[in-house]
Parts: sequence; C-alpha cells; structure tokens
Amino acid sequence: MQKALCIAALAIAVIVFALFLADLILGLAGNAEIAPFKFANQTIDIVFVVCSAILALLSWFTFKEQV
Repeated sequence: MQKALCIAALAIAVIVFALFLADLILGLAGNAEIAPFKFANQTIDIVFVVCSAILALLSWFTFKEQV
C-alpha cells in the first residue's frame, strides 16, 4: 500500500509540475492565450513548480527506501 501511495504522489507531482511549468514558460514567452491557466499569476506558478518538485523528490526517496 505504501508503494502505491508513493507512486500516486509522484504521478500527481509530475502532472502539477508539467502544468504549472508550461503555464510559466508560455506566459513568459508571450503566448498567454495558449497557456493552461492563461498565465494568471507568475508567483503562484513558481511556487507550485517548486513545491511539486519537492513533493516528487520526497516521494521518490521514500519509494526507494521501501524497495
């Protein structure tokens, strides 16, 4: 059960990371109309990218401890 939770957390972190990183990159490149969240707030994009990267690292390290 713990391995499944680690994999689920890793998958969610990767999805959140990809969405907010795409929003940040497309918004900064001037393509805000095709960005996932229309580049609503740059600070929130940066915070979510950093937090999802931390979550991915924590779930990866926890998963590796269980194997």
